[in-house]
Amino acid sequence: MINRTLKFKNIFKIFIFFPLIFYFGKRSYIAFDEGFYALQARWILDKGNWIVPLWWDKYVLDRTIGLQFLIGKSQEIFGRNMFAAYIPTTTAAILMLFITYKLHEEFFDKKYAIFSPLILATTYLWFDYSHLATQDIIYSCLVTLGIFSLVKIKDKGNKFYILLFGIWIGLSFMMKTFLVIVPLISLLPYLFFKKNIFFSKFFWLGLLIGFIPYLIWSFSINIYLEKNIIFYLVEKFSILSNKNTFTNPFYYYFWNIPATYLPWSIFSIVGVIYNLYKNKENKFLLSFFPLILIGILSIFSTKTPYYTLQISSIFTLNTYTGIKYLFNSKSFKLIFIFITSRIVPFFIISLSFTYYFFFKNISNFNFKENTFLLLGLLFFGLSWSFIKDTKSFTQLLITLIIGPYLLTTFLLQSGLFTDRSRELREKMEYVSSLEIIKNQEIKVDKSGIKNSGSQSKIIRIALLTPILGDSIDSIDQLNKSELSWTTELKEIKKNNFAYEVLYENKILNPWKLIIRK
Repeated sequence: MINRTLKFKNIFKIFIFFPLIFYFGKRSYIAFDEGFYALQARWILDKGNWIVPLWWDKYVLDRTIGLQFLIGKSQEIFGRNMFAAYIPTTTAAILMLFITYKLHEEFFDKKYAIFSPLILATTYLWFDYSHLATQDIIYSCLVTLGIFSLVKIKDKGNKFYILLFGIWIGLSFMMKTFLVIVPLISLLPYLFFKKNIFFSKFFWLGLLIGFIPYLIWSFSINIYLEKNIIFYLVEKFSILSNKNTFTNPFYYYFWNIPATYLPWSIFSIVGVIYNLYKNKENKFLLSFFPLILIGILSIFSTKTPYYTLQISSIFTLNTYTGIKYLFNSKSFKLIFIFITSRIVPFFIISLSFTYYFFFKNISNFNFKENTFLLLGLLFFGLSWSFIKDTKSFTQLLITLIIGPYLLTTFLLQSGLFTDRSRELREKMEYVSSLEIIKNQEIKVDKSGIKNSGSQSKIIRIALLTPILGDSIDSIDQLNKSELSWTTELKEIKKNNFAYEVLYENKILNPWKLIIRK
């Protein structure tokens, strides 16, 4: 009977994450960055080029081919469908949740270990990027794996975890190149006490194993280049280090992190402070590591929300610490209960009604998306209104997690985080049904890619084009009966009977489908 109960609990722990991770409805990409990578993966399969990242007919040498390779290989194995494109990200997301669970066991106890991955899965930033076909969750999973291996290294006898700590560094470089330096520097205070790691041959063996994918790729791609690929990667790093379109002020993360780690931000901040002063044993990983990392990222010119994903598991553990501290605090418990059970529900329910009465009709959301969004917000607000002053820490944790869990579940199943370009997808489904384009290759007029707006559209259009042809410099290069996506509206409509517009729509604007007669 006891064994059956334990099995049921373990099965329940697994299945509770399904509504937060898996979505089986229709999907569509955003343009940057997942559409860009998905398009490069499509070219890998179309052209059979598994070595050089492409942008139409040109090489893109500012990044590795790690993610594109994974997406391409996934689609090669599981079929050339959109679900397969997300398998690398989904796999990394599941693994990251599991590692977070194991980290909770290492730092705290087994009793409440399930709550840390649940908190992570309902954190806005992590939830958002775990449903994007980008390398950010994969990279963050590798960093989390590195931290876990460090925690498990007790002495020189832990050869497997020393090996693992070396492996994640090379694999992370294949995903995010020089960004791996940031967590390594941030771990230096902890590594100072674990310096015997660097004297172990297993660390250096692991480092070599981790870099094998990059070394194989760099040797393979160099025959196509004038200079070693590392110089191109350094050039990209130099651009990101200097002022560019993603440059933000030093204080960017001071407001961005609280916003993107909702609804757990305050608890996490409390946990970081508590562990900094009260937890002598684990403060180097739970407090120093994220604080140093944020400091380094704040100095770096390029600042984006997803750069902090690599510390999301650590923030989750701090969230648990923060909640536990507030629950046991005689000074702050009542304030904590009042804010979470009164202020937050009032704000969320007010936000729900405001959206329903004033913004619902002017949004681009359909009935399903609006319904799921409103239900999620209302259930969140109502569930937190049941928080009360209790002596049961388990009861408090369950009540706290139910609201964000229901909200994120409804958001995922609504399609808002998976069918992100729904209107464009619907238009392209109609285009794909046209008899005239069946079994026809559609080329792309590159001269129309003039700004980020037109580039964003053509990335998504190209991904949904049934048979994507090569790029052309202008529509003059089209032969008779050939099709193309173009933005050359004036030339076609000024009594130029050499071309015919087959389809145009404001959703696809400025791109239109034409045929040369």
